[in-house]
Amino acid sequence: MPTVSVKRDLLFHALGRTYTDEEFDELCFEFGLELDEITSEKDIISREQGDTKAEGASDVILYKIDVPANRYDLLCLEGLVRGLQVFKQKMEAPRYRRVSPASSEPQRLVITEETTAVRPYAVAAVLRNITFTQERYDSFIELQEKLHQNVCRKRTLVAIGTHDLDTISGPFTYTAKPPGDIRFKPLNQAKEYTAQELMSLYKTDSHLRHYLHIIEDEAVYPVIYDSNGIVLSMPPIINGDHSKISLNTKNVFIECTATDLTKAKIVLDMMVTMFCEYCEEPFTVEEVEVVYPDGRTCQYPELAYRKETLSADFINRKVGISESTEHIAQLLTKMCLRSEVMSDGDQIEVEIPPTRSDVIHACDIMEDAAMAYGFNNIPRTTPRTYTIANQLPLNKLSELLRQDLAAAGFTEALTFALCSQEDIADKLLKNISETRACRISNPKTAEFQVARTTLLSGLLKTVAANRKMPLPLRLFEISDVVLKDESKDVGARNNRRLCAVYYNKSPGFEVIHGLMDRVMQLLEIKPGQGNGYHIQAADDSTFFPGRCAEIFACGKSIGRLGVLHPDVINRFELTMPCSALDIDIEHFL
Repeated sequence: MPTVSVKRDLLFHALGRTYTDEEFDELCFEFGLELDEITSEKDIISREQGDTKAEGASDVILYKIDVPANRYDLLCLEGLVRGLQVFKQKMEAPRYRRVSPASSEPQRLVITEETTAVRPYAVAAVLRNITFTQERYDSFIELQEKLHQNVCRKRTLVAIGTHDLDTISGPFTYTAKPPGDIRFKPLNQAKEYTAQELMSLYKTDSHLRHYLHIIEDEAVYPVIYDSNGIVLSMPPIINGDHSKISLNTKNVFIECTATDLTKAKIVLDMMVTMFCEYCEEPFTVEEVEVVYPDGRTCQYPELAYRKETLSADFINRKVGISESTEHIAQLLTKMCLRSEVMSDGDQIEVEIPPTRSDVIHACDIMEDAAMAYGFNNIPRTTPRTYTIANQLPLNKLSELLRQDLAAAGFTEALTFALCSQEDIADKLLKNISETRACRISNPKTAEFQVARTTLLSGLLKTVAANRKMPLPLRLFEISDVVLKDESKDVGARNNRRLCAVYYNKSPGFEVIHGLMDRVMQLLEIKPGQGNGYHIQAADDSTFFPGRCAEIFACGKSIGRLGVLHPDVINRFELTMPCSALDIDIEHFL
C-alpha cells in the first residue's frame, strides 16, 4: 500500500479542526485508511542516518497514512482532505468541469507518426490562473512522484511532465528522434546536452538512473517541442529547464506520454482534479486538443462522469445489513459517489466521478457502502453453512512423521523449492530431460532455474554448508517436489516426499535402512511381499553400483535408498561417504 506523508498541522488546518492522535486514527479507520506512523523529518533522518545527520532537520509532526493502492485520489493532501470532508458531510463532492479558453483557441498537442515505435500516446491539459504556495507546490510535485511509482509503474506506462505555460508557446509537437538529434538544457542543469550525453550523465543519478532502461535501447527517443523548437521534455526521463514551474507560475501545462492510453487518461484526471481547486475558477480545467497521426482529434482531460445502477437489496445482502434505499444512497454520497433513489424505490443510480477510477464493478460500490456504514457496525451473524475444520490428511501424516524422525535422531531441514538445473541433473548424474522438471521462464538467478524434482540435492547442499559440524550428520526433509503431469490442468503436480541423508566417515547404509524400517513400522506396514514392504537391488546413476535398492510397498515402487555415488559426493563438495533414503509418502494415504 502506498504511504502518504502529510504535515499534521497543515492537515488539521485544511480539515477545519484539531484531532488527537487517537481521534484521527479512528477517523482514518472509518474511512478505510490506516494511520501507519506519527513521526517527523528529524526522527526519520535520525533513525536512518544517525543523530548527527539529523541536526537542523524539521521537527514538524508528520502523519504517515497507508492508502489503498487503487485510490489514486488520496495520494496527496488535497485529495485526502477532500475525501474526509465529504465523508464527514462538511462539504459536497465538487463537480469538475472541462472548459474552453475564454479568449483564444485551445492549446494543441500534435502527435507524429514516429512516436509509434516508443510511446505512441499523449494527453494534456492546462490549469489556468492557479495560485501556488510552498506547501501546494510541494504537494503538486509529490503527487507526480506518487503516481509515477504507482499507476504509472515507474514511468513505464505513463510519464508526467508539468510546464510553465507562460514560458512556451503552442502548438506543441510530440515526436521521436534519434538521440543524437535531440539537444536541450535539462532540468536543474547549467548547459545543454544531447540525449546520448544525458543517458551517460544520469547513469550515476540516484533517482533518474532507474528510468533510463525504458528508452535506452530504442532507435529513437520521444521528445516534445513547442512552436519555437524549445524542448519541453524528453519523456520518460527529464523535463527541460526552460519551462520548469515555480511558486510564481500561474498557468501550468500538463502532458502525459504513455504506452497505455487508459492509464494516461487516469493520471491526467488525477493531476488536474487534485489541484484545480487552486485555480481562479475552482474545479475547472482548460482543455487541450490532441491531434493523432491518423488525423483524429481528441479533447483532454476527459473528466468523464458515468452512472451505474444497482439495487439496495444487492448491497444489503452482500454487506449483511438491512438498511433503507434512502440511507444506502446517503452512505454512498459520503464516499464521493453521488447517489439518488430511482422511481421504483429499490434501485439506486450512482454517479462515479473522474477521481474514482477504482470503481469498476458493482462490488466496488458495495464495498464503499460497507465502509461508510462502518465495518464495526455490521451485525455479527452465525454463518449459514456449518462446517468442521479438519487438517488435510497429507499434512497430518507429514507432521506425525516429522516428530518421529526427529525422535530417531535426525534433524529436519527446510530447503528452497527452486534450484538450478545442475542441482537436480548434472550433480546427481542424471539427464535434465529425465527429471520432468518445470522450468522458470526468465529466472533472475542461476540458483533458481527450475522447481525441484527431488529433495536430495537440497539436503546435500545443506550438508555441504555444515561440514564443520561434528559427525555424523543426520538430516531429513518432508516437503513437496514439482513434477510435470500432462493430466493436470496446469501441466504439473506437487508430490509429497520424505528424504533423509546420513553423512559420516562410513557410509552408514544400515542407519538409513533402519530409518526406513522405522518409517514402515510407524505406518503399520509389515515386511513381506504383497501387502507388505520389501527392497530389491536396483540400478540408479545417483547411487553407488551394487549399493542401491528400490523400495516396494503394497506392490508399488515408492522410492529408493542406498549409498551415494562418489562423483555425486564430489560434485556437492563433500569429502566423506553418504547414504540416502527418498520415498513418496502420498502412497500411504
